[in-house]
Amino acid sequence: MSRIYPPTRTVDVVEEVAGIPIPDPYRWLEADSAEVHDWQRAQAELAIATIDAGGRRDAALALIERHELGSRPELPRHGGGRWFRVESGAVVVSDEPYGAGRALVSLALFDEPGRPAVLSWFAPSPDGEVLALGVCTDGSEHNTIRLVDVATGVLRADAPPEVLHSSWAGGVSWLPDGSGFFFLALAGTAEGFRQVVYRRALGERGASSVEEIPVRDGSREYTRIQFSADGRWAVASHRVGTPIPVAVRDLHAGTPWRAFIHDCADTIAGHIVGDEYIAVTDHGAARGRVVAIPLDAPAPEDPASWRVLVPEGDTVLRSLTPVGGHLYLSGFADTAARVRVLRADGSDAGAVPLPADGALGGAFFPLTGLDPDDGSGEFLFTFSTLTTSWGAYRHRPGAVGIDQLLAPLVAVDAEVEYVCATAPDGTPIPYHVVRPAGGATGPAPALISAYGAAGIPTLPKYQLDLAAFVAAGGTLIQAYLRGGGEFGRDWFRGADRERRGVRDGDLRAVADDLIARGISAPRMLALTGGSDGGLMCGVAVTTAPQLWRAVLPRSPLLDLIGGIRIPYLEFVIRKAWGDPDDPVDVERLRRSSPYERVVEAEYPLVYVQAGATDPRCPPAQARKFVARMQAAQRGDAPVLLHVFENAGHGAGTSPEVLRAQDAEWLACLMGALGLSARS
Repeated sequence: MSRIYPPTRTVDVVEEVAGIPIPDPYRWLEADSAEVHDWQRAQAELAIATIDAGGRRDAALALIERHELGSRPELPRHGGGRWFRVESGAVVVSDEPYGAGRALVSLALFDEPGRPAVLSWFAPSPDGEVLALGVCTDGSEHNTIRLVDVATGVLRADAPPEVLHSSWAGGVSWLPDGSGFFFLALAGTAEGFRQVVYRRALGERGASSVEEIPVRDGSREYTRIQFSADGRWAVASHRVGTPIPVAVRDLHAGTPWRAFIHDCADTIAGHIVGDEYIAVTDHGAARGRVVAIPLDAPAPEDPASWRVLVPEGDTVLRSLTPVGGHLYLSGFADTAARVRVLRADGSDAGAVPLPADGALGGAFFPLTGLDPDDGSGEFLFTFSTLTTSWGAYRHRPGAVGIDQLLAPLVAVDAEVEYVCATAPDGTPIPYHVVRPAGGATGPAPALISAYGAAGIPTLPKYQLDLAAFVAAGGTLIQAYLRGGGEFGRDWFRGADRERRGVRDGDLRAVADDLIARGISAPRMLALTGGSDGGLMCGVAVTTAPQLWRAVLPRSPLLDLIGGIRIPYLEFVIRKAWGDPDDPVDVERLRRSSPYERVVEAEYPLVYVQAGATDPRCPPAQARKFVARMQAAQRGDAPVLLHVFENAGHGAGTSPEVLRAQDAEWLACLMGALGLSARS
């Protein structure tokens, strides 16, 4: 049957990229114009009406609200003997991590008309006297620093005016004496995406001072400053996904920054301990090892000068967390979290007994997770599984067990199985199957959720939208595709840059394996993924539309060629895909770009969800793809788009908007697969 979509014109635009002519008939949808906004609203109205006609929105919202109770709590932060946490819309300060305390500042103080404030990050000074907050009000992740006097709860007038692009550099890096901090922020407009390191002294007014760090010319990468506890050493860690200590400075001697490690494509992520940088590295060890690099080494880039504290083993090593005189070493074994405690000399001090096979809460990127020793003497962490929501726990060096600080609030009645598919090149591709307990045998409606990019690990953790899907009677498939960080450096590099297509083969292998095992069947499968995982969805639906019942990209990257014109995406594309100035790389980008791959065909239901203020995957990415898909659709299934206002890439979006996004996504998915909420 025919479906009436909002009228969408085309334009005669052909752009040459590295000498290759590429037509772009929906270029006009990149504009921030009244015409585009009207078209976008009409698309949202169509999506809402189509999904509501299925009659499942109320049930979906109830499921989302029920499973939202298990959302990961923000871990308390320690400073000067006090604990700071977010609770009931305020920052609370107390003597214990979750003890009785006083409300220090209400987040509503930062609300703007129609735009509730979202806390991007918070960091107390080491002496606990000042609290730094990152506040976002438009969903974009762009945030500004606010400073609160802890004794009085009064906002200080000496906060810096610069805007942070996101929280990926940890917000602020406090000097050990609490006299000021360093931070990474934008120089110029957000669209220009030029970040620099600033330094700020408490009491300073006006613009902050730029701290010149010796990084490679033209680098757009993130930088985070780290300090030794005694205030002598400073290290600049550079690159968000594969950080390296790019520069070092002896603050006591007053010497300038000097280059430290520049020519290493691998990860060296750690902390200053004494006069050494102790780090997890996958340089020379695909699954990771722990090394100590002298900060005064004459040739720090030479691995021969590194002292190996923990050699490579079967566990994939991910991060170090300093606690007093110990280091907590985290990693994965077949995707499940493992944590060991090391003494400062690298000797083993035992394992942390985790509640089950599951996942620690933590930062997506290694650079973001480089938090300093907070002086508490405690290792606090959140933990969940695919079927049990997040709890908060504590371990102290030398303790036999862990303390439960907050109990998990949600348990999904489901069975979990860990199996493997086989990729075209023979590589085993693991995935978890999460089936509702007591469900019927035989092929079932199933949702594959995957990512496989940027070295970011997909983990066996609780996600409220996926848990709600299982509660509705669906079978969840969480796939661990190459390009992610679950199995170390080689797993990541195996689907990076010119090998990005490997991920698509891995996904198809998982889908075929589900069918071969009788877990699901063609046209009973749905697929979802966000950001670069949204690109995965776009490739999958344009490659094998007959395989899927529904494909639901979220905050997606869908137009690689158009992305070259956006400074942030150009940075991502250069890092993860190829050189936009190289014709060979551009041709690969064109072949890999879902927007370029759309042809007339019978497509399954496609529902694309995006945010109007997304700085990473701007809504034009979704608009252009959907416009082309709607024109090319020769089947009966709808192609839908909803761009949510005051929504970004997720991290800066308010809970109210996130709830609405999740409920609509779930209602659409339930309708496509014929599911309803179970009693």
